[in-house]
Amino acid sequence: MLVAGIKSRPVYGGLNVASHAKRHLFALEGEGALALIDQVRAAGPDFLRKSDILYVASGSAAHEHDKALAKLGADTLWVAPTIPVLLNRLNVMLGQAHMGTHIYLSGTEGFMGQAQQVAMNHGADPASLHMEHRGSTARRVQCVHCKGITDSVTTSPYTCTHCGLSLLVRDHYSRRLGAFQGVCIDAEEPGTAPKPEELFP
Repeated sequence: MLVAGIKSRPVYGGLNVASHAKRHLFALEGEGALALIDQVRAAGPDFLRKSDILYVASGSAAHEHDKALAKLGADTLWVAPTIPVLLNRLNVMLGQAHMGTHIYLSGTEGFMGQAQQVAMNHGADPASLHMEHRGSTARRVQCVHCKGITDSVTTSPYTCTHCGLSLLVRDHYSRRLGAFQGVCIDAEEPGTAPKPEELFP
């Protein structure tokens, strides 16, 4: 039930640590920790001496990931209790960052979209961010009718938690909002929406 060919759908190139960077700033959620661990295996641990890691747990094995991150020996590791707290810390750190700092984001699309917004508010070009999707494919969705945003949407259509409309979750993605767009699926004949399908487990 998705519309094919929508060009705003994010494509993530992976973390790919930049050897020439003066500083590395990682914002990781849940299984996003594994993306960094894989980079350490591939590139060696030397870059960690000039790396700051912000991590927030999510998912079933997330608390094992923070232990694995602690063993890496990065310059700093800070574990946040929630995503909003991590994003606030990221905002502060980007406000103090110097030229030559590279930003790396990994986790679910909803998390990366929000972290990308923070980076863009500090003038970062989205194309310069190193991003790798890890974990659930659940989406952060904005209802185009009431403008409410719902996290962790796994089905389409789904019922907007703000206004109650049945929404088709589109592949159209807004970098400004860090969210996919949801459009009323039964606007012309209310009550005729098809049964929800789990499309984003």
